[in-house]
Amino acid sequence: MKAIVIRLPGGPDQLTMQERPIPHVNANEVLIKVHAAGINRPDIFQRQGKYPAPEGVVQDIPGLEVAGIVEDCGRGVTRWKPGDRVCALLPGGGYAEYAAADASHCLPIPANVSFCEAACLPETVLTVWHNVFQRGCLISGQSFLVHGGSGGIGTTAIQLASLAGAKVYATAGTDEKCRFCEELGAVSCINYRDRDFATELEAGTIDVLLDSIGTPYFDRNIDLLAEEGRIIFINAVGGRQAALNISRLMQKRLTLTGSTLRNRDSEFKADLCRAVERYVWPWLSRGDFRPVIYRSFSLARVPEAHTLMESGNFMGKLVLET
Repeated sequence: MKAIVIRLPGGPDQLTMQERPIPHVNANEVLIKVHAAGINRPDIFQRQGKYPAPEGVVQDIPGLEVAGIVEDCGRGVTRWKPGDRVCALLPGGGYAEYAAADASHCLPIPANVSFCEAACLPETVLTVWHNVFQRGCLISGQSFLVHGGSGGIGTTAIQLASLAGAKVYATAGTDEKCRFCEELGAVSCINYRDRDFATELEAGTIDVLLDSIGTPYFDRNIDLLAEEGRIIFINAVGGRQAALNISRLMQKRLTLTGSTLRNRDSEFKADLCRAVERYVWPWLSRGDFRPVIYRSFSLARVPEAHTLMESGNFMGKLVLET
């Protein structure tokens, strides 16, 4: 099979196409003929040498989510059969023509969803569902703020939080991106390059806040949180160290938490897939929730796709088509 391989840690030019053996499937796995693969920021970090794959996973082929057709099943697989349309969460190896996936980390592709759309779902939807709804406990009527609302995580979070009945706010880096977020369901999106989101929003009014920036936003995020507010960190691209006035946390009874998905165990991911299929898939099947694709690329153009992702000059998701 053809696969995109990281030759050495570095820039997009370190991604090259090579021939690799088609993966062998274990008893609990399915072999997927990949039609599309989602591109995510952790792929960039892996290529740079900052986010290695877990032990036992192919180290030099990135890719955390794919969509395609089941080609073969391990002897212990009962739900899936060859010919089924599925999307799957992977610990790596998605930038290839074939991928082996844990059968319990696969989800059915609804009839109204294309392979490219489905390839945008597993990593982003599972991340948002776990962090915003399971860890953040967001419910109808509460207020929610997501930083970076125009990206893959942001567009997913805005839609799902809106469908859940929350009042949604976002930040983004251009007026165009802000309008885009508002079209997806945000009540207001603040251009952080022109305005300070902490003064645009009223202090003490945000119930749940999803942050990927870290240090530069930390104090302002704390100011914005309401009593019993929850902040969930899923990255810290702006810095990882911050000082906390513990009295503020105590006075407002705040919860500060965060998570990563890739290193969680198989059963956790299986439980999360079941929750997403139960709660999110009905919205997807009805067309209430749709992944937003900015652009798709062929496997041979992966360096171009990574360059675009690093620039930030896009809205929604970037996808590879095999």
